[in-house]
Amino acid sequence: MSTEKERHAKVVAFREVTDAKGRVYRIGETDRDLLGHSRKLMVYLPWIAMMAISVSEYAYGSAEDTLSQAHGWTQSNTFWILSVWVFFQAGIAFPAGWLRERGILTARKAMFLGSALCLVGFAALAHLDDVFLAICGFGVVGGLGSGLIYATCINMVGKWFPERRGAKTGFVNGGFAYGALPFIFVFNYAFDTGNFAGVLDLIGVYVLLVVGVCAWFFKDPPKNWWPAGIDPFPSSRHGASRGEPPRHAGNRKSAASLAKNPPAVRQFTPGEAIRTGMLPLMWITVVMTAGVSIFGISFQVDFAKEVGFGPLVAASSMGVMSVVNGVGRAVVGWLSDLWGRKLTLVFVIVVLGLAQFGVIWAGEIHSEWLFLFFAFLSGFGGGAFYPMFAALTPDYFGENYNATNYGLVYSGKLISGLFGGGLGSMVVDAWGYNGAYALAGGVSMVAAALALFLHQPGRTRMRDVTPNPRPISREMI
Repeated sequence: MSTEKERHAKVVAFREVTDAKGRVYRIGETDRDLLGHSRKLMVYLPWIAMMAISVSEYAYGSAEDTLSQAHGWTQSNTFWILSVWVFFQAGIAFPAGWLRERGILTARKAMFLGSALCLVGFAALAHLDDVFLAICGFGVVGGLGSGLIYATCINMVGKWFPERRGAKTGFVNGGFAYGALPFIFVFNYAFDTGNFAGVLDLIGVYVLLVVGVCAWFFKDPPKNWWPAGIDPFPSSRHGASRGEPPRHAGNRKSAASLAKNPPAVRQFTPGEAIRTGMLPLMWITVVMTAGVSIFGISFQVDFAKEVGFGPLVAASSMGVMSVVNGVGRAVVGWLSDLWGRKLTLVFVIVVLGLAQFGVIWAGEIHSEWLFLFFAFLSGFGGGAFYPMFAALTPDYFGENYNATNYGLVYSGKLISGLFGGGLGSMVVDAWGYNGAYALAGGVSMVAAALALFLHQPGRTRMRDVTPNPRPISREMI
């Protein structure tokens, strides 16, 4: 009896089609030819892994008081542990992408390594009283582990769904927020100085096992791969006569998405992407928007308590933010396939800014329902921009170097961790919560204005999407 590997080690013909700009599309191979199963698994497995690691960021604020009491830390100590975690979680994306694209670190190995580092991080948080060691353990080691998993999952789904990456990326990215919901309530109601170490150890083992199982099935598609049966040139009327992939009525959603979000004109290296000016502009916008989002995550519970709302409202507001943050990512991913990525991004950032002013208003009139509503909007805006940048990066610069290009864009969160947390804390001390939230709202509006200047490099004329009438064809032996 032939093995599974032998059954799939067959000759698969493919062609490489070039368009007017020289963009190459490798067509002919189906997902089942390459994986042995549907590529949908490359959505669900990254989604599950993202839910597993979400506890590190989105539930941390709910555990801070108990950790402070158990280890004798100050509020500033616990804050810096999370800030360092954010720094390394974002900072590993670029070097990890560089290693992956050179074949040094496979997607599977990156996930295995990340899960082991996360276990070490939670063990450090559970058993180390020295704040410096806890920062090194959870902040540095745990942050690197979560970042490896996050970056690998986001790049994986983008590569397997180049024709409709908005909805798929948003769905996967959403798991990074609402996956923390059970732990938010555990940390608020069943987490104390008597059981905290055991709970954190169990969470570390949970992350290790869930991510490890998902990682076993991870595999990247070949460079330039395009799904069989999906037309990369939906605007061309004569594609079939020019050797393009066939169109199918069942791919209307893909065609509509491609019309609003056409593929990158070519594969940009990181250096080329930087020189277009669009990658630096995206980076600056990420710094500002993620800073506002992290500010909300860091201070919303404290602000709720400051204005006199009870612990249930404080915990519920964070739970609402977590759920809507995640669900919002999936919704705007789907919406961006219909509206276009840039328009959806601007809409999301404006909503985030308005929510900051709404939180001030709710606090001023002491309305718990309004506070929860604006926590809803803040959660929506504060998470939904992430999948937009994750999808915009390959839309603008292609898939072949996406691990490093998106690593550069996402590295803006390095600065955001300090801007949204450290500087946010200083502004709260100097201006109070109202002044800090007003500043956050203003920063969001400036970021939305900057996003209006984003455009796809090289896409200036409709003929840019016209395919080469004499495509190059090759076969894999």
